[in-house]
Formats: sequence, C-alpha cells, structure tokens
Amino acid sequence: MNQAVAVAAQPAGPRRSAGRRLWRIWDQASIYLPVLLMGVLALGSYWLVRITPTPAVESVHPEVGSEPDHFMRRFSVKVFNSDGSLRTEIQGEEARHYPDSGRMEIDTARIRSYSEAGQLTVASARQVASNAAKTEFVLEGDAVVVREGLRDATGRLITQPMEFQGDFLRVNTADDTVFSDRPVTIIRGADRLAADRLSYQGDSRTAKLSGKVRVQLQPRRP
Repeated sequence: MNQAVAVAAQPAGPRRSAGRRLWRIWDQASIYLPVLLMGVLALGSYWLVRITPTPAVESVHPEVGSEPDHFMRRFSVKVFNSDGSLRTEIQGEEARHYPDSGRMEIDTARIRSYSEAGQLTVASARQVASNAAKTEFVLEGDAVVVREGLRDATGRLITQPMEFQGDFLRVNTADDTVFSDRPVTIIRGADRLAADRLSYQGDSRTAKLSGKVRVQLQPRRP
C-alpha cells in the first residue's frame, strides 16, 4: 500500500531573511547615493571656502610719489580761459612736475599772465614753483615782477606800471597779490620804495611795507 508522505516546507532561516532585507535597503539607498555624495562635496567645499583666508587685494593704482614724474626742457606752456583768451604763458629752461601735489618747478622761468581786466603781469626768476592750478607762483633768485599800466576804453592810462624786485616774491594771479617776507624794491615811474617785507593788493592798488622802509620820491610836475 502506497503511503503518501507529506513533507512540510521548512521556513527560511533568520539569516537569509535578514540578508534579503539588507539587500533591498542597499538597493534603494544606491539610487540616492550620487545625490548624497554631491551634497557632502558641496558642504565640504563651502566649509573650505569659509576657513580659507582671503588674500589681500593689491591696489591697481600706482602710489603717487614725491619724486618728479616727468621733465620738460626749453618749453612753453599756455593756459587759456573758458572763452579761449590767454590767461597765462610759462616758459623755462627746464621744468619738473611733482604728481603728489601737482606743483611744477621751473628753472630760468618767465611768466606772462593777464588779469580779468586785461592787465598784463610779467615775472621772471632763476627758479619758479607753481601750484597745480597755475595761479600761484613762488619766485626765487633775481625775482622780478612787472605789472604793466592799465588803460581804459579811450586809451587813457588809469594805473601806472609797477615793478617788484627781490630775492623772493610770491605772486597770486587769482587774488592779484604780491607778497614777500624778504627785502624787496618797488619801482613806480620815477619813484622807488624799499622795505624788508611787502604785501601788495592789486584790486585796491595798495602796498603795505614793513621793516626798514626807504622811500625815494621824485617831484611831480604841476
């Protein structure tokens, strides 16, 4: 007599079930692994940028020094007003320009400058230093400043020519002034005045002399 033998299936062992679960978890995690790695790299890069010191940025502008940046020899420079008329002309044997202040030093200089009223002033010296705007001039060594007479519309002379002589003169064409803290001589026509210090105001045509003052006046004809 045949006997049927039933064999019950043995349940899978705990180790095999656990291995399958881990495999499924790893399979799902592997889908997001590239994204996770990119996130880690991004965070690492951001951290490195934060902790890396920023290098000092070098200035792209050169430092302005006190040494002359260019020279001119046997030159002539003209400065014009807004209407095109000549305001100042400067001539010299040699000039040196200083970029820190814009000033210019001129050897064996001669300067011609016109006031707003059209009065001409001519200055010369062994050395002249001017400001950047070319409105103030310091004359040293055989300094001479000659102010021509001013005439009205009819040609009548309303101001006499004047000449200033000295070893040091400071001329400001904007304020129309002449100053010196050293001995100076003023020549006006046939009259001569000498003093240790001078302050001249061109707008009022007045001169303030101080120190030892010497005056030589010629008699006026009636």
